[in-house]
Amino acid sequence: QVHRELKRKHMTLQILWDEYISRYPEGYRYSRFCDLYRGWAMKLPVTMRQDHAAGDKLFVDYAGDTVTVVVDRLSGKTRQAHLFVAVLGASSLSYAQARWSETLPDWIECHILALEFFGGAPALLVPDNAKVAIIKACHFDPQVNRTYCGMAAHYGSAVLPTRPRRPRDKAKVEAAVRIVERWLLGRLRHRIFYSLAEVNAAIGELLHDLNDKRVLRRVGVTRRQLFEELDRPALRPLPVERYIFAEWRIRRAGLDYHVEIERHYYSVPYRFAREQVEARITANTIEIFHKGERIAAHRRSSGNGKHTTIPDHMPSAHRRFADWTIERIQREASAMGPDVALLCERILADRPHPEQGFRACLGIIRLNKSFGRDRVNA
Repeated sequence: QVHRELKRKHMTLQILWDEYISRYPEGYRYSRFCDLYRGWAMKLPVTMRQDHAAGDKLFVDYAGDTVTVVVDRLSGKTRQAHLFVAVLGASSLSYAQARWSETLPDWIECHILALEFFGGAPALLVPDNAKVAIIKACHFDPQVNRTYCGMAAHYGSAVLPTRPRRPRDKAKVEAAVRIVERWLLGRLRHRIFYSLAEVNAAIGELLHDLNDKRVLRRVGVTRRQLFEELDRPALRPLPVERYIFAEWRIRRAGLDYHVEIERHYYSVPYRFAREQVEARITANTIEIFHKGERIAAHRRSSGNGKHTTIPDHMPSAHRRFADWTIERIQREASAMGPDVALLCERILADRPHPEQGFRACLGIIRLNKSFGRDRVNA
């Protein structure tokens, strides 16, 4: 009971002893009370001895081993599924999810599913310096992946990687994950799976046994019971909207004040031409930032080499060309004659972006007004 109470926020041994001595005036003195508790706590397994406040930390990592999945029954071809594990520090309530990779999208998606499983978010996410999450490990100021930080901030959490070359920090994550890893992988070793969904269904059943049925030694309750008593009341409520995965990329705006993202070009205000910008990319949107300020937002388009341009981004001298397209220029040039059509075609082809040749082509087409079709084609 003392051990469970200490996991509550702001709780100390002094407060618990004060309550104890008020009920049992002839009980142990404070120093003896503390000695008895610490002696008892030292006999707990290493993961139980860690003092984690309720709702404070969620330990996350990938298991060291994988699960084999038969992806082609005829050929017997197999693929390895990676096991993501998340464990709450105070109650040890555990979550796991099998994924095909350890890439950033899978890492983020697993966190979202874990937080939805717990029904709330902790104050801190504690990864074991996984490369997908930590760009540069550092004792004082680790560099965390920007997308990972954004996901954590969306749920009101922060990222606190384990400190490099600090075995005790690393042990906290590894020990928590190891228990879940052994519980799952040891029981799955003889099973044959034919899809990732089958693996996750089996994991779900085993997690139910681990969290809801297995009683923790020396504490005498299940992880679920501890969670309901300690972690659940302390977790932050989840936001109404799910986090939308977004990647960040550094780009430089071209002379034509467009930024290339996956073979499509998006405009920024013309004064940012040649400036370095940052692009936030989601499945449906492109946002472009300059020194932390959002300067443009577009609906995402397919990578077809075309341009998406907002008229307000253009200098006034360019706006009069906004209604012109490559197809319209080719059509107008062809109407003037084959020589004009060929010249305009070459002008557009020689430019890094065809739009950069619009001005020259329009100038040639408008020569018709001054000199006539035959003379221009001569």
